[in-house]
Amino acid sequence: MKWIDAKMKELGVTDNPNYKITFMLDSAAMITVHTPKRGVVEVKPLGVIWGKYGEFYNRRNTIMFDDIGRNFLMNPQNGLKIRPFMKAHLNREKDRELYKLSQYLKEIAKLEDFSGLNHKHWERYLSKRQHH
Repeated sequence: MKWIDAKMKELGVTDNPNYKITFMLDSAAMITVHTPKRGVVEVKPLGVIWGKYGEFYNRRNTIMFDDIGRNFLMNPQNGLKIRPFMKAHLNREKDRELYKLSQYLKEIAKLEDFSGLNHKHWERYLSKRQHH
């Protein structure tokens, strides 16, 4: 959690009134599961959040971004696998992934329930919405 706190401060998120961070979770919230294909792996279960904040968050209004797909094995419908951000010193100016994802979030926020979306095709969904 120290690393997460430091990163959030460094990115200017912690003290920015435009961000409304309800909570942050670190690896302690992960659980271990056994899968036939991958064996024993650590995953990020959204059920932890839904159980604690059920009046606000559920499968219809929650999305998780991660560059490691197995992290949302427990809730595949709510996961969106992003490209890893690599070589920040070289790619900082060219990387548009988070900007485009923010546009996608603005689009799906208009929906009452986005559990039926296939987030694998988020770029296609966004492209269709922006060209209308």
